[in-house]
Amino acid sequence: MSVRRFIIIVLSALALPAFAQSPRFTYPPAKTVDVVDDYHGTKVADPYRWMEEEGTPDLVKWIDSENVLTENYLQGVPGREKLGERISELWNYARSSVPAHYGSRYFFTKNDGLQNQSVYYMQEGLGAKPTLILDPNLLSSDGTVAVSFTDYNHDGTLLAYGLSKSGSDWEEIMIRDLNTGKDFPESLKRCKFASAAWPHSNKGFYYNRYPEEGSVPKADENFYNKLYWHALGTPQSEDRLVFEPPDAKELATSPSITDDGRYLLLYLWKGTDPNNRIYYRPVESDSPFVRVLDKMDAQYTVLWNDGSLFYVQTDLDAPRGRIVAIDFTRPEQKNWKELIPQGKDVIASASVIDRRIIISYLHDAHHELKIYSLDGTFIRPVDLPALGSVGGISGRPEDKEMFFAFTSFVYPTTLYRYDLEKNELSTYWEPTIAFDRSGFETHQVMYPSKDGTTIPMFLVYKKGLKQDGTNPTLVLGYGGFDISMTPSFLPWRLVWLERGGIFAVANIRGGGEYGEEWHKAGTLDRKQNVFDDFVAGCRWLVDNKYTSTSRLAIIGGSNGGLLVSACALQHPDLFGAVICEVPVTDMLRYQKFTVGKFWVSDYGNAEESAKDFGFLYAYSPLHNVKKGVAYPPMLITTADHDDRVVPAHAMKFAATLQANDAGVHPILLRVETKAGHGGGKPISKQIEELRDILTFLTKTLGLNPM
Repeated sequence: MSVRRFIIIVLSALALPAFAQSPRFTYPPAKTVDVVDDYHGTKVADPYRWMEEEGTPDLVKWIDSENVLTENYLQGVPGREKLGERISELWNYARSSVPAHYGSRYFFTKNDGLQNQSVYYMQEGLGAKPTLILDPNLLSSDGTVAVSFTDYNHDGTLLAYGLSKSGSDWEEIMIRDLNTGKDFPESLKRCKFASAAWPHSNKGFYYNRYPEEGSVPKADENFYNKLYWHALGTPQSEDRLVFEPPDAKELATSPSITDDGRYLLLYLWKGTDPNNRIYYRPVESDSPFVRVLDKMDAQYTVLWNDGSLFYVQTDLDAPRGRIVAIDFTRPEQKNWKELIPQGKDVIASASVIDRRIIISYLHDAHHELKIYSLDGTFIRPVDLPALGSVGGISGRPEDKEMFFAFTSFVYPTTLYRYDLEKNELSTYWEPTIAFDRSGFETHQVMYPSKDGTTIPMFLVYKKGLKQDGTNPTLVLGYGGFDISMTPSFLPWRLVWLERGGIFAVANIRGGGEYGEEWHKAGTLDRKQNVFDDFVAGCRWLVDNKYTSTSRLAIIGGSNGGLLVSACALQHPDLFGAVICEVPVTDMLRYQKFTVGKFWVSDYGNAEESAKDFGFLYAYSPLHNVKKGVAYPPMLITTADHDDRVVPAHAMKFAATLQANDAGVHPILLRVETKAGHGGGKPISKQIEELRDILTFLTKTLGLNPM
């Protein structure tokens, strides 16, 4: 649906009677079809299967009607425009990324405030005047073309960058000469989750891509990822195939060149499975790759090499991570040397800068930064300004300085420079924002889950908060794919806090907060642990009088959308509102769409395994909606170009809820246009969506207008 068409529909809806009728809600009619699948002897109906086919007239009409219903509900809420204005005001501050050093140049992005996309700059030395090298805002009138990745060559003279349109994961690689500011004539297509590895010769680069459209069955277009060599100034049709995974179409490749320019590294990975392989060979050689780490039995990341001696971060026999030295000419595990053993905290990231090992540890879901010598001797910690998150650690093995970003819930991302010779930490970039964080506090609590497991949770709120059970509370969760939910800063949350709301983050199992054991405890037939952990945290907030069920809202996106939808269905009386963003809800068919097959390591596969079907069917949100139950108010969001979690998940779930819900509370669907799963979404679209989320919470939780 076009933006113009959406506007026309919304405006025309002002003269139409609203679909919603109090006290019950009347929803746009959605046709049903007689489709039944047999899963290992169990018949499962799928009446909204037709919604999986995008762009059909029936689906377009239904989406239009759902958007009208949602707009009608929200437009009458007092303070909606003021919410949008306040979000815009808070978002309108200059921010910068951590600088990256290549050759004599530093590279970074900057956003003046409300630019839809951040702009790319370089400077010759830290004190030099920045030079603009790439402005994505000039590539589309509405900000829907975004830069998805950048890979600079070793001396900072060439740049390979990916472009994504309308939020799609598909990328087109462009190449820019940074001395002239001009692009080479060719572009490289059929790329997704791509990277470019530049040999020091600067004649071209290695990159990974998927098959040409039509060359494989449509269901396989996200498989058969291969490594190619691209020579500068030549068409993609002349690119040379370098490597294709030998034993599984699901394997994908990611190339990397070692800092000394001697070796081409090849990472092989399979979807969201954290385990990977590493192959290598001399960079100028055409000899076969040496399969150094080929068992796919753990995570492996090369930090640095001294000749054939490679420093590697791994969780093999160490679920919280360790650092080992491996001679790639004798890679057998018996020859490894352990430099930094597993500790009580998880290694979140590691780098070699100034020939020292810099480790960011996860301690109860927030970061601590420590410095070690190459032999593993602890040197010192780096003192951080508060409880929060470290990201973007930048520096090369020969540099005497490193940069990193620090952020927390009310602490906008600030950049720091650390002088490794002088042991001095200084502020490199500090943003100015129209918000006084001194009136708010953050602390962490620990609560027991259903099985007694201790779960950490962050709480953020105004100082002087009264625990009288009346505070509106918004709880965020994710719980999957080894992803850790550390403190982060988003301007729209400040609006919630200013209005007296509590913002909470539950660090539930399935994530990576306590290592691979924590992750696995929330996967496959243990996925119910994730829901139990989250529900226990919400009950803890009610029991301890931070809030009440009528003032308790939950929010989650993607796998987090699965989380909040499953919890809402399992405990409909616990929540006052649910924000379910780009959710995975059809757990029996998710693997059939786009990159869904990559998630099997976390979820399982109902078609291939009767055991998997049993536990997936037990919690799959789409298949656990019950007739006549009064589910909590729910706003479900998706986007028409989401090619990671296809919109059918959200649409089938919304239609099923609307057809079966008792009709007391609104079940609304919001379908964004020219947007995808979230990456690269223009700030203007983000602000509109977040305004509507806060408006929905204002209405459903009974909050006073702004």
